[in-house]
Amino acid sequence: MRLILIILTILIVFFGTVIIYDTHRFVVERFCFKSDKVKGKLRIVFLSDLHNKRFGTDNSKLIDAVMKENPDIVVIGGDMLTARLGESMDTALKLVRELADKYPVYYGIGNHEFRLFLYEDDYAGMKEKFLEGIKHENVRLLRNEMVEIPGKNVRIYGSEIEKRFYKRLEEYFNILLAHNPVYFEEYALWGADLTLAGHVHGGIMKLPVIGGVVSPMVTLFPKYDGGVFNEYGKTMLLSRGLGTHTIPIRVFNPGELNVIDINIEERQ
Repeated sequence: MRLILIILTILIVFFGTVIIYDTHRFVVERFCFKSDKVKGKLRIVFLSDLHNKRFGTDNSKLIDAVMKENPDIVVIGGDMLTARLGESMDTALKLVRELADKYPVYYGIGNHEFRLFLYEDDYAGMKEKFLEGIKHENVRLLRNEMVEIPGKNVRIYGSEIEKRFYKRLEEYFNILLAHNPVYFEEYALWGADLTLAGHVHGGIMKLPVIGGVVSPMVTLFPKYDGGVFNEYGKTMLLSRGLGTHTIPIRVFNPGELNVIDINIEERQ
């Protein structure tokens, strides 16, 4: 009995340490893609699912990590804030503005931002505060919109409505900001060369071989948990995100800042 208690204590201390460590850190994950459609080279830093998390004072550690990568553009995959009445959005909004002081920022909304628009009365004034908070000449909010990256032959789409309402041309390299990865097959069939998604938080706990254990929607062993997936010759990069929400822990699954190099063979 004493041995069992000792083992249980060791396990509790071990997993408690891992949870505290992984829930309060992030790693930089780099991905390289090639495409004849893209003119020249393009480096993207992709952030998703911050949920108002802070890494250092005013997110200084996160900002420093972005600056170290020297991206051409910053792309946001949504859920930078948490849609909860009375909860401050200042952390997320300040980070967006500070990044926009240095880089063009393309902001695709997640389910939490979407709620502010869908249920305006329930989130009294939060939609207006969000829009005012990200107002910056270098921030482009993509709600059912497309923007072309100058000189790169790249278009970025922000997905909120059904995919059939979008028009795209095959000669462009199409990047789709689609927060929920579950519909990757549809995104690929629509024509997204690269889908950037988040939402699943890496499956909360990451196990060897098995991967992510549970999604924020309490789906066990989600098909898409994090990393690169391919369907119909198209690619999805699923970020494990930076913060937490429904299940406020991470286990063997630290936050993730993604660096995407297109037509860049060596890190610059």
